[in-house]
Amino acid sequence: MVINNLFTAGGVVMWPLLGFSLLAVALIIERVIFWLRINSRQTRLIKEVLNLYRVDNVVGALDKLHQNTDLPLARIFLAALELEQPTPEEFRLALESEAQAEIPLLKRFQNIFETIIGLAPLLGLLGTVLGLIASFASLNIGDVGGTRTANVTGGISEALTATASGLVVAIFTLLFANTFRGLYQRQIARIQEYGGQLELLYRRRYERGDKTYASTR
Repeated sequence: MVINNLFTAGGVVMWPLLGFSLLAVALIIERVIFWLRINSRQTRLIKEVLNLYRVDNVVGALDKLHQNTDLPLARIFLAALELEQPTPEEFRLALESEAQAEIPLLKRFQNIFETIIGLAPLLGLLGTVLGLIASFASLNIGDVGGTRTANVTGGISEALTATASGLVVAIFTLLFANTFRGLYQRQIARIQEYGGQLELLYRRRYERGDKTYASTR
């Protein structure tokens, strides 16, 4: 009954707001699962891979990476390590190009979140304006203080439901969108940090002429 009353008070804009809220919840769940998977496994994996590569166990490092290709950093490392005897510059470019290819996946749904955050309050405001128009349209100037005036007052109160609903949807989405943006920035920092460590190890091997270990083929 409460939900029915909200939809009656908010008017037609409550339906797109409901759609936005359901879409936001679905995308938030997907992103939460995505980031939990990365944060629970990736750092430990990459440290193990770097340690294996540092002690010349390239095969072991590659095996671990191939077992975890669902992680962005694993795919970035593989893109460079699977090159045929690359120069340090080619190795670096492989890391950077694959890191760029991972960015859309890390920022997935960010534009949708921003659209919901921007449109939800506007839809709420539109619903309020439409409610006010309907309320004042029923006002009879000669009936000031009468029942119609009371109905207008009640109608204004109900019309504000749309604005409140739009703000709730926007605030809820904004909270998670900012969280995901922070996780994305942290992930970019880790890509740069661990990618730099791998590049440094490769350069040292290349300068020693140890191409047997530096390359994977």
